[in-house]
Amino acid sequence: MAYLDYGPFQAPKVSASRRAYLHVKERILDGTLQGTALVSEVEVAEELGMSRTPVRAAFVQLEGEGYLKLYPKRGAIVVPVSAQEAAEVIETRWVIERHAIERASKELGAELVAAAATHEQLEGAELVDADRAFHHLLVAGTGNTILLALYDTLRDRQRRMARVTTATPERKARIVDEHRALAAALAEGETDDAFTLLRRHLDGALATLRGS
Repeated sequence: MAYLDYGPFQAPKVSASRRAYLHVKERILDGTLQGTALVSEVEVAEELGMSRTPVRAAFVQLEGEGYLKLYPKRGAIVVPVSAQEAAEVIETRWVIERHAIERASKELGAELVAAAATHEQLEGAELVDADRAFHHLLVAGTGNTILLALYDTLRDRQRRMARVTTATPERKARIVDEHRALAAALAEGETDDAFTLLRRHLDGALATLRGS
């Protein structure tokens, strides 16, 4: 890995195990490695130009986080998103985002309307990132930094799930429409309508995940 020359200050070097960890995790989150895919220590080590030892350490860390299941002498299997995990993430989002709606101002609603207006032209990873940013903005509107930090702990899990819920044109169109409707309700101060729209939005995502 190349590093820029910052004169007397050098960019901190990343350990081999950290590089392997970030490489494999990113491929899981972006869908390159999907659930039940076999991941080989040897192949990852060769791809990154390192020994198997740091790759093995990265695999152990990813297993601890629930992304991989290790099998001695075989490598690892990518753990699919379980029905229980999906339900728990969606329910956690409901609790946090419902509170965010209670605290939302019409001005925040207007910001969300503007954000939602950009989603129709997006595809793939860009739409996944925009979806996450939309809901992050909603929660940030509470002004509660602790709550926002808690919400951000779901970031990687949401990213992986959003890849499924935005996978087809029909799913994408539904998400774009639901974002617009939710933002419009908040901009108009229609809190009860926003609750209903959020619940429908989250329930739709959960139904998609269960059927994937």
